[in-house]
Amino acid sequence: MITAAQLKAARALLGMDQRALAEAADLSLPTIQRMEASEGNIRGNVDSLVKLIAALNAAGVELISDGVASAGGGRGVRLKR
Repeated sequence: MITAAQLKAARALLGMDQRALAEAADLSLPTIQRMEASEGNIRGNVDSLVKLIAALNAAGVELISDGVASAGGGRGVRLKR
């Protein structure tokens, strides 16, 4: 699952505004805004979440889930090599 904080951090790493992410993910701008306004984990329909994660992945961001091996531990985002 992705959190609102991870989504905002991913956009910041990419230098991408909400409108550009909406276009890349084939989602509406209000959908992206609603996702970022979520508390904790983003809630939405599965199709929208899959599109969002695929767009971030294609843009070069790796999402780090809770419990995944990472030097610092915890959730996060990082640019792919």
